[in-house]
Amino acid sequence: MARTVWDSTVGKKTVMAVSGLIMLLYLVVHMIGNLKIFFGAGEFNHYAHWLRTVGEPFMHYEWTLWLVRVVLVAAVVAHATSAYQLSRRDIRARPSKYVHKKPRASYATRTMRWGGIILGLFIVWHILDLTTGTVHSGGFQEGRPYQNVVDTFSTWYGNTIYIVAMLALGLHIRHGFWSAAQTLGAGSRTRDRALKATANVLALLLTVGFIAVPVGVMTGVVS
Repeated sequence: MARTVWDSTVGKKTVMAVSGLIMLLYLVVHMIGNLKIFFGAGEFNHYAHWLRTVGEPFMHYEWTLWLVRVVLVAAVVAHATSAYQLSRRDIRARPSKYVHKKPRASYATRTMRWGGIILGLFIVWHILDLTTGTVHSGGFQEGRPYQNVVDTFSTWYGNTIYIVAMLALGLHIRHGFWSAAQTLGAGSRTRDRALKATANVLALLLTVGFIAVPVGVMTGVVS
């Protein structure tokens, strides 16, 4: 039964919608945590340490954090796989391009696929930069995330990569949230306006909230 659901277009869209909402919930929490950087190194570093001790003593050190990571990886893989397969199915259904593009298609709609690729590449860079320190500039300091964030956003390329990715994220959320609502049956004539407004607000808040951190470093508010 699970295989039958997965093989159907509706099943893939449902997987894409649910995994997208899981990632959206994480992004909201992650953005709130990121904004703690404006309260100083002590509070931000303490918050990062707290993430590793959540659930103690019932959960061992970092177990909760790794559980969240596993769920996120599963959501990202499910989202990307379903998006790719739906895209391939769409191309096979109409191998020749439309002569006229849909006039009502928004910029976010037309760039969903490219936005997804940009975000996928950004996730890899972000992990290698601030989690493993593999590509980090200025010398990665284990257990000192505040200093690592300042190092990253003290470089022009760190700011450029992050800001471009967050702009792509905003467009992705703006279209994706509304699409997920439609897929899960939450949309209707009376609710569509509210759903679109919610998508716009979420996209704006998350984009501004995430970009506030590199801007804070660039302006010297965070140093």
